[in-house]
Amino acid sequence: MLSWYSNMPPADAFILACPRCHTPFPATAGRFLTCAHDGLAFSQVDGIWRFLLPGRAAHLSQFMREYEQVRQAEGWGKPDAAYYRALPFADRSGRYPAIWHIRAQSYRVLRKRLLPPETRPQRILDLGAGNGWLANRLSQDGHAVAAVDLMVNEADGLGAYRYYDASFLALQAEFDYLPLAATQADVAIFNGSFHYATEYERTLREVLRALRPQGRIVIMDSPLYRDGRSGRQMALERQEMFATRYGFRGNALPHENYLTYERLAQVADALSLQWQVIKPFYGWRWAIRPWLARLRGHREPASFYLIVGQR
Repeated sequence: MLSWYSNMPPADAFILACPRCHTPFPATAGRFLTCAHDGLAFSQVDGIWRFLLPGRAAHLSQFMREYEQVRQAEGWGKPDAAYYRALPFADRSGRYPAIWHIRAQSYRVLRKRLLPPETRPQRILDLGAGNGWLANRLSQDGHAVAAVDLMVNEADGLGAYRYYDASFLALQAEFDYLPLAATQADVAIFNGSFHYATEYERTLREVLRALRPQGRIVIMDSPLYRDGRSGRQMALERQEMFATRYGFRGNALPHENYLTYERLAQVADALSLQWQVIKPFYGWRWAIRPWLARLRGHREPASFYLIVGQR
């Protein structure tokens, strides 16, 4: 069984498998993998395993192109190892300190409540890993981490792994087609990314397949609303802003875009999950946002919690 990465300690942490049929790959395959069942071939390029299925890359190309255009225009990333290693506790670029403040507090709560220092080493999926900051932090704590994302650029995607000392498995793959054998991960963390799923139940079924029976799902830093109308308005506002600023609406793929408590209940019923909502404290200015919005007649602002699911 293949369970290594060029920079990863020899811990036999993950078993890679065909993202289509989930047939495990042999351990001696090197950097080129061919599925014994359906003949699909995959390779490791610049330290990142490329697991997009044939046809899916073309389907995703417009979304990926537009996403990278927006992120580049917004100035994410910096060609400096110190910038990445400081995340999420400091934004050395100075561009998004408020966003990284939220991410830092979410991470502190994740580590305190779900992955305290005394926790035995876990096999963790960092889903929507972006530049790998969370995979880096968790790897430093001794966990084995597989970082999954579509983007592979060095500034804001999986290619940023080269800036870290810690090692983790970098996988370019879709959430709905994970290149992992079944029942091996302890925790799957949607890292500010769950709202990019096109259909929540389908995505979670695939993640549950890769989790052990008592494994946990963590949805972190995805927008949550009590009133779905506010979520729909948020998505519309974002599309209109993108159209004005970039010339496209940013809806090349039909993402669900946000969560509501009602939608969480639907997902729980469909998949026999139980949810626990953990509410980090981001400061009083953040805490009074809902009251200020009501006073001003604005839509409900999004909440960002840790939503923990388990069967």
